[in-house]
Amino acid sequence: MIAAMSRSRPSVDRPGSQSALKSANQQRLLNLLLVNGELTQAEIARRSGLAPATVSNIVRELVDHGVLVGTDGTRPRGRVVRLARASGVAVGVDFGYQHITTAVADLSHTILSTRRVVLDVGRDARGAVDCARQLIEEVLEEADTGWDDVVGIGAGLPSPIDSRTRKLGAPSLLPGWEGLDVDEFISHAIGRDVAVENDANLGALAEHVWGAGRGYDNMAYLKLSEGVGAGLVLDGKLFHGGRAGTAGEIGHTTVDEYGAVCRCGNRGCLETLVAARAVVSLLEPVCGAGLTIADIVERAERGDAACRRVLADTGRQTGVALANLCNLLNPERVIIGGELAVAGELLLQPMREIVRRYAIPSAVATLDLVLGSLGPSAPVLGAVALALHGQAQLINS
Repeated sequence: MIAAMSRSRPSVDRPGSQSALKSANQQRLLNLLLVNGELTQAEIARRSGLAPATVSNIVRELVDHGVLVGTDGTRPRGRVVRLARASGVAVGVDFGYQHITTAVADLSHTILSTRRVVLDVGRDARGAVDCARQLIEEVLEEADTGWDDVVGIGAGLPSPIDSRTRKLGAPSLLPGWEGLDVDEFISHAIGRDVAVENDANLGALAEHVWGAGRGYDNMAYLKLSEGVGAGLVLDGKLFHGGRAGTAGEIGHTTVDEYGAVCRCGNRGCLETLVAARAVVSLLEPVCGAGLTIADIVERAERGDAACRRVLADTGRQTGVALANLCNLLNPERVIIGGELAVAGELLLQPMREIVRRYAIPSAVATLDLVLGSLGPSAPVLGAVALALHGQAQLINS
């Protein structure tokens, strides 16, 4: 039903008719389940404003038609309903600097299959999107589904995206993508409409929907990987900023105007100090070539003084930027994700100390600074969530 709705124009019922009201109520219920995965009938009634009896009737009819599935009602929460697998699937694509990850999920938010390959995404846009299409084919085949069942596709890029032009807001970060309308380019290569977002925003969306940010309407997600960026959720929605829509580029705030030259063209950006490659470059002279973040964390946990010092310094430097963010936006929770999140408390403890030192007390009095619960999968899961949210908006329009 939902897959068909995504590919065809909805029928038009006479405004105010019984059939129009019924259709609107069904769409409201489907919208809630697309965004939330599964809900009890009581939760649906509360969130939709529909009467419990109306919800019960709609659920019964959609279960009979195979659109929904539900439990028998013996769970402590009561009867839980979710969209049936036959309703369709959503696809997510995460274009990293050095990798592509794809995932396919059913509409109850269950991940059915994932694929990841190493690739220099930044230098070869055409090769990257061709690879992404092949990976989508593979995850669909593994999930025993096909293109006809795809209701939406979301994708993330490690760059700000100008919402006015749909081109990269900082072209030097991905030189092979310069001048491209990313929505049009990716959609044409994939052969289906693709919604494109910044990868840190997608990490924030994923943690807000499924992870450590669930239940927090004002939160920030900080991705510490090859790039550094922040995704912001304010009043329960992704915050993009002004007309250009490139809020959250915390990695390109200047911390040392005479520091190293950054990929964005400026000097002394936070990213030049705390990105994964910067951390590795500090330690390779003493630990040897070919070092990875995982190696550094393992050495630090065994007591290696150099590794512990560099991770602590990384936490402190990041903490200064986070303190400024807290002073400006006063989030309830800050979630740390990305490759460096594997350092855990080795990173977070010094980060918390600096945030408390430099932020005004009221801005951090109730702040939680925690690790993400979705790990490196957060951006691709966010891309899936983006596809589901877009489909929810479509059927609710």
